Amino acid sequence: MTEVFLRRLTRWQADQQRESIADLYVAAYRGETDQEYHDRRGFLKRFADDVQRPGFDMLVASETTLAGCIYGYPPHREGEWWHGMRGDVPEAVADTELAAPGKVFVVVELMVTPTRRRSGIATRLQERLLTRVDADLVTTLVAPANTSAAAAFRSWGWSPTGGVTLGEGRPALDVWSRRP
Repeated sequence: MTEVFLRRLTRWQADQQRESIADLYVAAYRGETDQEYHDRRGFLKRFADDVQRPGFDMLVASETTLAGCIYGYPPHREGEWWHGMRGDVPEAVADTELAAPGKVFVVVELMVTPTRRRSGIATRLQERLLTRVDADLVTTLVAPANTSAAAAFRSWGWSPTGGVTLGEGRPALDVWSRRP
């Protein structure tokens, strides 16, 4: 296998590469049971919104083509992220001071092409992104059936801290958190 390089993309670069990133998204989620949520058009719409959020940060892993990607941003205090949380929401998330801008960072996507999984790319991406994050808590959402993702996040020091449903017709997701 060829060497994989990590690089940060600005908002403009991310937007310019949105089609390639959408290709990566489709390849990474192909075969998942929740096909409707993982469609290309829906991803492109969410991605266009995400790129515009304050604090957006993104890294890609590439060879000749994209092999992986991670991105996220600080959530809005009164935004969709906090509504619908259930279960043992971490005390830090429940603390309104921590929920203030800049105190929490959400990893929205971490994806690697199936042919490059288990090669350390996801580990490198999340470690590099988290070294750049200036927040007290980092969170992400994982589908309950995605045991591979849960195992990876657990190995990186993340722990399940509750659950969330982000809207009608969308699947319930587990919230995972860790300190950077």
